[in-house]
Amino acid sequence: MTIDGGPSTTPLADPVFAERYRAMSARDARFDGQFITGVHSTGIYCRPSCPAVTPKPGNVSFYLTAAAAHEAGLRACKRCLPDAVPGSPEWNVRDDLAARAMRLIADGTVEREGVPGLARRLGYTPRHLGRVLTAELGAGPLALARAHRAQTARLLLTGTDLPITDVAFAAGFSSVRQFNETMTEVYRLTPGGVRAAARRSPAAAHREAGAMKLSLRLPARAPFDGAGLIGFLGARAIDGVETATGGGDRVGYARAVRLPHGPAAVRLTLTGSVEAPAVQCDAALADVTDLAPLVARVRRLLDLDADAEAIDAALAADPVLAPSVAATPGLRVPGAVDAEEIVFRALIGQQVSVAAARTALTRLTDALGEPIALTAPGGQDAASAASFTRLFPTAAAIAEHGREVLRGPARRIDAILGVAGALADGSLSIDVGESRDDLEQRLLAFPGIGPWTAGYIALRVLGSPDILLTGDLALRQGAARLGLPSEPRELAAYGARWAPWRSYAGLHLWRA
Repeated sequence: MTIDGGPSTTPLADPVFAERYRAMSARDARFDGQFITGVHSTGIYCRPSCPAVTPKPGNVSFYLTAAAAHEAGLRACKRCLPDAVPGSPEWNVRDDLAARAMRLIADGTVEREGVPGLARRLGYTPRHLGRVLTAELGAGPLALARAHRAQTARLLLTGTDLPITDVAFAAGFSSVRQFNETMTEVYRLTPGGVRAAARRSPAAAHREAGAMKLSLRLPARAPFDGAGLIGFLGARAIDGVETATGGGDRVGYARAVRLPHGPAAVRLTLTGSVEAPAVQCDAALADVTDLAPLVARVRRLLDLDADAEAIDAALAADPVLAPSVAATPGLRVPGAVDAEEIVFRALIGQQVSVAAARTALTRLTDALGEPIALTAPGGQDAASAASFTRLFPTAAAIAEHGREVLRGPARRIDAILGVAGALADGSLSIDVGESRDDLEQRLLAFPGIGPWTAGYIALRVLGSPDILLTGDLALRQGAARLGLPSEPRELAAYGARWAPWRSYAGLHLWRA
């Protein structure tokens, strides 16, 4: 999408253009990552908060993606580094074809399956997908994937000392020549020049015991209740797979994760400041090409791209929620690094306590999870080292052997095994490229899956911002403590005023 002012137009007459031009003129950092400013008189594109002189309206276009700016012949500003900011929250807020495609592109689908694979996952022909993305975002799928590769490469060049050849393949480029040409075109610098221009010392990256270990800093949009999010994940941590770590200023979370080319271990530690929060991501990868999918999944797990200030402002308009928002600004919706894992967490966790679900999931993982021996890098000492012994079981393993391990009512076990079988044979597919409505409808067609389970899976896998789980007992109890209706139908009717941020409102009710 572009909002382009030419010499024969009055761009400020367009309300969207005018709003973005005001944000750019005020150098408002809240809009960094939400749109890009293209300045045609200089041939560069910037983040809205760039300190450069404000350009005239007729010289400006606004873009939703860096790829669209590249297609317009613009290069990235060396001063403000427009891609060194949290990403756009658009791709979670929106649930249309363009948003679903962007989620899959960030996960590396084009690099692994090509544009035909991306189109197949979305249920359209490559030609139709290209038309829609070009019309909506100003660039086709190849250009969007290329821009994402360039941004990943810049992150590696400026944040690690990984050899430049390794950076090329880690970012998803098929050759060093393609890498060099793209970086020079986008940044007007060679890869070595991009690294030399970085002001801070890069973290060491090295290969150890067959795993590539590296460290990156992932920015978040303020405010960011990282400690609360880590607490949520830690309370549900499966022994041998994940753990919450540290305390005080070293609050963190570590886990083993299955990536396209092998298992990995990752440690996430809160860092930065209140005004500029960030997460330190220390990873050990079996294959360096898995870095881009890992970063995308970590950002989704921690909801780093959410427009927290806008969400808090909208929810605080309700006097009932205002005290909770003031006490805990920047709540985040916990996401997922493995979509199928969330499905089984929801199925096993429905109608039981968090502790009981954790026990059942640990037993299942001990019995059916793939054995591994990984240690999360980045621990301060031996006592803080996080070692992992299992990956969460695959759907195929649960379908084949789950009945031997699962406990509980027969109908519940049958429901779990039915979903596991469908995931294993491909008749059910769950990933970030789904639309919420389609995903929930397919899940509800399975015996044993109700609205709470389907909604919880959509909440965690898709990061959907507008799901209020009125069937959740703890959420309804929290609503009652705040003086709100506690019956599902009445609570849903009251919660309509929180749209489109009902998922975040639900977190405040859980907190209560």
